[in-house]
Amino acid sequence: MRDGDTSGIRYPWPEPPAEGAATEVAPGVLWMRLPLPMALDHVNVYALDDGDGWTVIDSGVSSKRSRALWDRLLAGPLAGKPVRRVVMTHHHPDHTGMVGWLKSTHGAEVWATRTAWLMTRMLTLDEQHGPTEETLAFWRACGMDPEILAKRSAERPFNFADVVAPLPLGFHRIAQGDEVTMGGRRWAVHLGNGHAPAHATFWSRDDNLVIAGDQILPSISSNIGVYATEPEADPVADWLESCERFLPLAREEHLVLGGHKLPFTGLPLRLHQLIDNHHGALRRLAAHLATPRTATDCFAPLFKRRIGAGEYGLAMVEAMAHCLHLWHTGQATREIRDDGAWVWQRVAAG
Repeated sequence: MRDGDTSGIRYPWPEPPAEGAATEVAPGVLWMRLPLPMALDHVNVYALDDGDGWTVIDSGVSSKRSRALWDRLLAGPLAGKPVRRVVMTHHHPDHTGMVGWLKSTHGAEVWATRTAWLMTRMLTLDEQHGPTEETLAFWRACGMDPEILAKRSAERPFNFADVVAPLPLGFHRIAQGDEVTMGGRRWAVHLGNGHAPAHATFWSRDDNLVIAGDQILPSISSNIGVYATEPEADPVADWLESCERFLPLAREEHLVLGGHKLPFTGLPLRLHQLIDNHHGALRRLAAHLATPRTATDCFAPLFKRRIGAGEYGLAMVEAMAHCLHLWHTGQATREIRDDGAWVWQRVAAG
């Protein structure tokens, strides 16, 4: 879901670092970028100088290109010093794909929330050669287009193992309220939810840095989706709660280092935008559901733009999440059709 107004958000570096290069965004803090094979074509990773080695935040997907780029980064901007620790902000493959490689090849310790580590390890080991019955039922429940459903039913689905290196056993757990030392700074750990469960963010106690992963991004709102693994979840409520909880921590001068796009300042405004974006989407959705509709009938009010084939899956799970939120909060009802699709309708006021 894209946001509109971004006034008041400032970008100290208007251009990202070149491939294989790094930009120093604060003393001993390097910003690097790795490519992704999707519409959102990059992920940001960070290296924090611990003196005798580096702490790396996130890692990109596992591929020959990523490994070659990491070799260039290690020999170049990272000055040949070892990566002693790799921190996972959350379990998504663009952030965890090279973690196992950094551990097995370079001996880096893995630091993560318990949920992020377990999700990464479980999904990497759970390789499917075709969609499961639960997945097919969930797609039908969303109202997936019949042609898309038929095509995807016959395809090998995306598997974490395709782009995530095997994750060796053992990790160091981080939890809400912890303080960790990285790059000569003390960082308070605050966990967010909605985009990914137990998503770690790090707030420096010694300067104005915030390492936000995908929990706080500029110009785009992180995907908030529901999946067959937990088909009645309410990640929209989790997302809104996290943004509200972060507001008292946020300062105008914070420099936010996110997982995508550019580092930015203006964090209090950005959190308000993220909150207002979803409340606005929910209002538009409720109005749209004056007529009964499936989740996939709701792209127009939620996204306000055409959804192409490459975006269909993410749009579908986000639309389902917003329909479910209205249902969980008593603002919508649902009935299941003969074809297995849930049909949602707004509860009349009064």
